[in-house]
Amino acid sequence: MRDKRRDAWEIAGLLWTLAAGNGLHFVYDWTGESVAAALFASVNESTWEHMKLLAVPWILFSLVEYVALRSDGIAGPRAAGLLAGLASVPLLFYTYQGIVGRDVMIVDILIFQAAVLLAFWVSWALQRRRRLCGAGWTVLGLLTLLFVWALFLLFTFRAPDLPLFVDPRTGTRGRM
Repeated sequence: MRDKRRDAWEIAGLLWTLAAGNGLHFVYDWTGESVAAALFASVNESTWEHMKLLAVPWILFSLVEYVALRSDGIAGPRAAGLLAGLASVPLLFYTYQGIVGRDVMIVDILIFQAAVLLAFWVSWALQRRRRLCGAGWTVLGLLTLLFVWALFLLFTFRAPDLPLFVDPRTGTRGRM
């Protein structure tokens, strides 16, 4: 019974992350470039801000899931899944762009969806095998989730001068 409940949460989280991530792509513009929206939504077309579309819904859902399931060993696997998904975005994006030589919007969308699927697969597989589920992993997982969100907040407003943070359309970084 416990696994069915956890699986239901994982499916709900997958659907939430896909839907919210796609929607958050537009929220910043829809709100007239609101500072509040910048905390959750992408503020430009940089790879970093597209990674935020995975991170924010994932982290919010993970925290809700953690409370609802009374931990149940999910924080460590959820953090590992997030890191795997986030790493796949620039890896896939820069690989295909290097091969094709340009940006293709449908491929960008598919990369986001693949990153979400990879993240959930890693999280789910670790949970099923009861890996990264002890008390220490729970603390480390929660700290990792919060640290990742803090990085997205920081770099939205103070983006480093690195290609990952540059909007290819405008050449700007972060929220200008």
